Amino acid sequence: MNGDWLVRGRDGRLSVYLPSGDSVLCRAERGPGGPWGIPRKMGGEQRLHPGFTVGQGADGYAHLVAWRPTVKGESGLVHSTHYRPHLAALDWQSTGHPNKKGDVTGAPAVAVDARGRAHVFVRNRGRGVSMVAQKEKGGWEPWRDLKGRLVEDGLAAVTGESGRVEVYAATPGGILYWRQETAGRPPVLLEALEAPVRPGTLAALATSAESTTLFYSDEAGDLCAWRPGGKPYTLLPSAGPGPVAAVRCELDGHDCTLLAQRSASGRVAFAAYPTQDERAGAWWTESGPQLPADATIALTTDEDDRVTAATRSPSTGRILLTRRKDEPGLALEAWREIG
Repeated sequence: MNGDWLVRGRDGRLSVYLPSGDSVLCRAERGPGGPWGIPRKMGGEQRLHPGFTVGQGADGYAHLVAWRPTVKGESGLVHSTHYRPHLAALDWQSTGHPNKKGDVTGAPAVAVDARGRAHVFVRNRGRGVSMVAQKEKGGWEPWRDLKGRLVEDGLAAVTGESGRVEVYAATPGGILYWRQETAGRPPVLLEALEAPVRPGTLAALATSAESTTLFYSDEAGDLCAWRPGGKPYTLLPSAGPGPVAAVRCELDGHDCTLLAQRSASGRVAFAAYPTQDERAGAWWTESGPQLPADATIALTTDEDDRVTAATRSPSTGRILLTRRKDEPGLALEAWREIG
């Protein structure tokens, strides 16, 4: 799954989106910081392929994208909007296929622009990148081929503070970067970085009014940060093999970027540093119990802007959650299971 599966709705309540066979479930707090409700099925009764992505706009609405089977040997992408945690999501709506028809071509990524329009990106059959975007007054624009060569699966889409959409893709020996130069227009390929990137480790975050930052692991196992127009910076050795989760938050009055990753020991490792000041240094601190190998981690902030972390494991079905204590530094509450 690409994207954030732990989100804070516009009413302050947290939600988690979960895979369940051929569907997607959502569990939400009954009230901010309160007990959690039962799982609810998203998007109606259509059968889905495993894997989905979630994006969120400035309006707090969640946008879900997944592949579904159509006819034998073929699939298409579908989209649903979830306006509030206590409401049902809209039924899945077809957005088509990047090559008009065919089977699954890669995991989708989604970003939502300043006007609340979802932009869906996916690797196409020719191993370039294709996109489809919502129209301002409903419906979908035609699919567009954004080009690119030998693109690996695992795109990272992000919306900058400007409200314009950007997307990153790994290739053998490098990274490709697209950005909207004008709101409402398709992103254009602006930069190709030569870097020994490990596929499946991309994660992007808006980090200033002008920039987004891409985090990735290189072939040596180090975690790197890159802002287009500059050079990548090696932050620290990766805690584990998968991608990091990232969120901006305030720690002791400072604008910080917090990273989380499942460590080699199986626990959650956290590292924080002043946003866009990678040279200040960062180091991992482990927290919580050992997790299964399939566990994923997500980060957000709650209604009180406290850092909140969650883990989920498809093999066990367990969801664990912790929040930052009202103390200096990154002191966390005890991890607890959502019952």
